[in-house]
Amino acid sequence: MIEASVSAVPRLLASFLILAMLLAVPTALVAKSRKKPWPLRTALAICLAGIVAVTLLPGDAGLDVGQCDTSLSSRAFTSASSLLNIALFTPGAFLAALLFRRPVTVAAAFGFLSATVELIQSVADTGRACTMTDIAANATGSALGALAGTAWLHQRRQAPRNPVRDLFWGMGLAAVSAAAVAGLIHFRIDSVDVAAMDDQRQDFTESALVADDWITSTAKGIYGSDVQILDSGSEKHGNRLRTTVNTNRGTISGWWPEKDLERVWSSSTRGDEGNLNEKEVAAAADKYARKWIPKNVAGSKQQIRPIGDGATKAYVVSYRRYSGGVLLPMRLDLTVTTTGRVIGFTARTIKDPDLPPVTVNEAKARAVAKGATGLPTESALLLAQKVNGDWRPIWLVGSGEKDIAIDAATGERIANAE
Repeated sequence: MIEASVSAVPRLLASFLILAMLLAVPTALVAKSRKKPWPLRTALAICLAGIVAVTLLPGDAGLDVGQCDTSLSSRAFTSASSLLNIALFTPGAFLAALLFRRPVTVAAAFGFLSATVELIQSVADTGRACTMTDIAANATGSALGALAGTAWLHQRRQAPRNPVRDLFWGMGLAAVSAAAVAGLIHFRIDSVDVAAMDDQRQDFTESALVADDWITSTAKGIYGSDVQILDSGSEKHGNRLRTTVNTNRGTISGWWPEKDLERVWSSSTRGDEGNLNEKEVAAAADKYARKWIPKNVAGSKQQIRPIGDGATKAYVVSYRRYSGGVLLPMRLDLTVTTTGRVIGFTARTIKDPDLPPVTVNEAKARAVAKGATGLPTESALLLAQKVNGDWRPIWLVGSGEKDIAIDAATGERIANAE
């Protein structure tokens, strides 16, 4: 990209002057020694020095070595960078067309030069970025320069040399150059789509802002409108965002865009000295769960068990859902004090999977597990688990120090249940 050089004008000028001297002076001397017109040749050498200085000056374009942006920007010919690239290659192609009077070959040669420069930017650790947008802009400048040179020759009534041969060699050079560049990019360089990456970053930023608004609003709903927001943030997981907010009263995390709360935990985890009985605690938990995690309550069975003892004991209120006796993957566990305050909860909100019918009963599952381990079975639980990406009904049978997973639809032992 050309901005890296334009933004570093002092270094650019110094590099250009040095390269111009190194190319222009020998070119002029050789032309004079051979009694050839030297001004046009010297001007072309200066243009080539400018191209090399501008395109290969070290910068910080953001791509790694060995990468090339193969996307073509929608602003390939209208952005400031693209216009600068067009302007960079036009004068040299114009002068070369006047000098050699082979405009098609000149356009192809300068297009090849553009591709070569971009590939050098890709493989050299100079902090420059190889992009198809730059190649397209440079090639456009080359074609415009060659076309302007042809018009100039025509105005001066100087016909191009061997137009048929020029067309043949120019088209051949263009084809070979395109094939070589495509082959190098395919086999030696990692293609990246910066435009798509930029769109993804933009989408993430916009989604993260909306998710932050949602989680912040939820925190105020749970902890009160006067809660102090300490910090918040989002992490991308596939097509979803896991967003978290920390407050002076607790932490909340959830999934966007589903708006599913995953974890809420209060800063104050000590039990309260209340007088609600178990039934009243269960009712308080149910009211809270139906408001904040309704997807996990519908159709679920509620269970409650005490934790701790004495005046500050609390209860864990759990919600589980079953289908045909199979424990489904949804989970919800709330910790509630005897004043009805919800200390926090953890939730796993998953749509109930479609499962094949269970054909293996507990007795058969225990027999399979005993046959596999030679040990008596201690427990058996029928639940839904993923096997190779698909949800299956699984018997999880405890035998000694290990659990044996058995497909409840086929009776086969499963080694890779998730």
